[in-house]
Amino acid sequence: MKKVLVTGGNGQLARCLNDVANPLTKYEFIFAGSTDLDITNTNQVNIFFDQNSFNYCINCAAYTAVDKAEEESERAFKINATGAENLAKACLVNEVTLIHISTDFVFDGEQVCSYEERDTTNPINVYGASKLKGEQLIQENLSQYFILRTSWLYSEYGSNFLKTMLRLGNERDQLNVVSDQIGSPTYAKDLARAILKIIEIDSKDYGIYHYANSGNTSWYGFAKAIFEESSVQIALNEIKSEEYLTPAKRPYYSVLSKKKIIEKLDLNIPYWKDSLKVAIKTLNKD
Repeated sequence: MKKVLVTGGNGQLARCLNDVANPLTKYEFIFAGSTDLDITNTNQVNIFFDQNSFNYCINCAAYTAVDKAEEESERAFKINATGAENLAKACLVNEVTLIHISTDFVFDGEQVCSYEERDTTNPINVYGASKLKGEQLIQENLSQYFILRTSWLYSEYGSNFLKTMLRLGNERDQLNVVSDQIGSPTYAKDLARAILKIIEIDSKDYGIYHYANSGNTSWYGFAKAIFEESSVQIALNEIKSEEYLTPAKRPYYSVLSKKKIIEKLDLNIPYWKDSLKVAIKTLNKD
């Protein structure tokens, strides 16, 4: 039986992995939250790996507070870069394959066509820089890795754009949402299934991959689809990024090309609106 460690075990992606992995009886999943395993603590990571015999480590642990990272850069780099390095080194020693989650924010958003894995990285905020450093440290220390860059992740769990919009839709009569930032909303359960596919087919095509739902929209378009699908009546206003200033600058265009992962894993990637319907339906059941 293959043993899989999932770090960041209480986060939204880990919880989605738990949901989709539940029927897979030939794998044993160990979900470790930060209290179980602090990935920034080198000694703790090494002991944890020594005491267990993992085949895979899925690193969902991350500092994801994009705006807060501007003032907590040291903490962001400690978790997103040093933590990733600690896991990579432990994976090397213990012959474990690392599947690491990264972000579209490693790009500056100046491109007008979808970003491929080989395109030049140039993060424009601390969060993106910390995640890029994590990618680089993994590549320096390990050859058996999959780095999956994703974008605009949401689910029924945790704090994310979907849940924030639904909350604000109940609290307000109108809402201003940025319409000049373009990306691909990604349902965390779809990403979870792609991760499991890597494990199930025992892929050896290591490297960097992009995964997001197909199609793209703006944050305004995403919000509009959420309210329409949820039958929430609210006046939604389009605004420009300069009208909604945030501590961290965001890329204007961060659509990821999925060609590589589709070809290598033989994936059928759902359209973002279809996945949004599934997520909202699941939320309504709960």
